Amino acid sequence: MGISSGHLCEHKDVATRDGDGWVLCTKCQSRHWGLHGAAGLLLVRTDIEPASVLLQLRAAWTHGGGTWALPGGALDSHEEPWMGAAREAWEETGIDPEHIQFKMQFTDDHGNWRYDTLIAHTSVDVGAYEANAESDDLRWVPIDEVGLFDLHPGLRNTWPTLIEHVKTSLQ
Repeated sequence: MGISSGHLCEHKDVATRDGDGWVLCTKCQSRHWGLHGAAGLLLVRTDIEPASVLLQLRAAWTHGGGTWALPGGALDSHEEPWMGAAREAWEETGIDPEHIQFKMQFTDDHGNWRYDTLIAHTSVDVGAYEANAESDDLRWVPIDEVGLFDLHPGLRNTWPTLIEHVKTSLQ
């Protein structure tokens, strides 16, 4: 499914940014960002060899600063995970959402909090070069090299499962 930036903003008057805040996780006893959960975009670029995913170096002041992660963040109460992931990627990287095709969703469910990773493909250079203040760098990384990076703990824990989903999505 392709989406437009206009579609991302259609609910802007409903509940603007009501998802920002910390949740104490009942599963792992950690603090997680996002009162309504969080979502990230695992974007696979299929027009280059090898296929690569977009990683974001989190700015030092952010949660997990100094580590590599997926563009993403807190969901607002009115957002479905795919909407939040696309919105966050658009805000943090300038990705044109019209060129994103969602393939599958992986949920890391912690009971009272969850993180949804939306695996999507693009076959064009989507312009992921406009890092905002939450990003120190953006980089397309070959799928098999992602695990070599200093990953955000949440991504590090789920990457072994996510890489299998990414490979399945490419078949």
